[in-house]
Amino acid sequence: MGPLDLLLHSTVALDVLGLVVRAVALAVVPVNRRPSSAMAWLILIFALPYVGIVAFLLIGSPKLPADRRRRQREVNRLIAERTAALPVVPATDPGPDWLAPVVALNRELGALPLVTGNRAELIEEYDASLQAMTDAVDAAERFVHVEFYILASDATTAPFFAAMERAVQRGVPVRVLYDHVGSLRVPRYRRTVRHLRRIGVQWRPALPVQPWRMRYQRPDLRNHRKLLVVDGEVAFVGSQNLIDRSYLKRANVRRGLQWQELMVRLEGPIVGSVNAVFTTDWHSERGEAWEGEILPGDPADAPTTLECQVVPSGPGFDNENNLRLFNTLIYNARRRVSITSPYFVPDESLLHAVTTAAQRGLDVELFVSEIGDQPLVFHAQRSYYEALLRAGVRIWRYPAPSILHAKHLTIDDEVSVIGSSNMDMRSFDLNMELSLLVSGRDFAQRLGTVQDHYRALSRELTLEEHRRLRLPSRVLDNLARLTSALQ
Repeated sequence: MGPLDLLLHSTVALDVLGLVVRAVALAVVPVNRRPSSAMAWLILIFALPYVGIVAFLLIGSPKLPADRRRRQREVNRLIAERTAALPVVPATDPGPDWLAPVVALNRELGALPLVTGNRAELIEEYDASLQAMTDAVDAAERFVHVEFYILASDATTAPFFAAMERAVQRGVPVRVLYDHVGSLRVPRYRRTVRHLRRIGVQWRPALPVQPWRMRYQRPDLRNHRKLLVVDGEVAFVGSQNLIDRSYLKRANVRRGLQWQELMVRLEGPIVGSVNAVFTTDWHSERGEAWEGEILPGDPADAPTTLECQVVPSGPGFDNENNLRLFNTLIYNARRRVSITSPYFVPDESLLHAVTTAAQRGLDVELFVSEIGDQPLVFHAQRSYYEALLRAGVRIWRYPAPSILHAKHLTIDDEVSVIGSSNMDMRSFDLNMELSLLVSGRDFAQRLGTVQDHYRALSRELTLEEHRRLRLPSRVLDNLARLTSALQ
């Protein structure tokens, strides 16, 4: 067989293989996948079959390995059994008439109950939040549980690391989880690991991408949670990572970027739910059975009636718990919806929920950053602005050089959600997140004060201004929007 014959046969074989890849993709890719996501994958595979199929095999499944998902279902079953006697909502303060079905949904998906008798303090200042967490660790007597997407040893976090070291020296167990890839991507990762070893805490990288150590899953599945639990009595949750406000990157420092966060300090029975999330993640990373403490009950003599419910979500669950929560709350809104999300890249269902709320005549507003730290996400987000503005959503852009990284939602000034979850498809499908549902007018009003602060600093985007975007920018926005569906 001559060279030309060999080339001809090879070309025919590749063409046949390409047709087989496309045919198999048509049968496999759409299974249990959003139409938009399936279509994006199919376009890629049909255009570049070999590149597309390799990418799909690497990052096509948005779920953790089967054993990890089985372990999460077992934890859910145990929690549900231990909290079966708790009411869906307390009879003394049931909240709005639509709240009970929302709480029941969260309990069905994430197992954790709504509990009353809590205290919650919002902390808007970056340094104040770090100081409050440091003080809590310094007061620890029984245990310290630390879980953050990004953990870095730097000048800003030095007091927190010193507090962990002092806790270890007092004989207090300190357990630390950080996301492997999230922390690896910021400067000083090796220094951080050496620091953790030196101070004697127990630590593990979450969702490690270390195939040489037989620890591997889809590489872009991430643990995006941010939480601290001390002694089962105090917890912190929210949007802030344990790192300098600039994230230590030279480009951020050069641009003067500063992250604006929001954390909440919790006391009361809800701390047990936050701790249940940590212990589940800790034992799952170690391949152990869950040994979580029995969650505290619903105290009859609670000093407050603030109701809270933790809603964990992510690729370890069978459903998109956070997306279902957001959609249900927005559809139940009667007067007002206020959303703060640094990365607002909704799927069709959330886009319809938000625009429908505005079209129903509700006061709907969205707080985003004027500039973005992730160009692809920023452009994908901007591609949705016209649909939102046409529906009547007011868009407020927080001024540069700040990056508004807080993540929260208020409904009718009665029910709130705060946590680590963005309103984008990555947070719905690929990230392990923690959302805190809070029922209480006082808390919603305090969160409203934070939103008032944002509004005073921000500039409103109008439809006329947005439509003045140049054609190249619009094309870039829409191309970035297509990539957001590749999940």
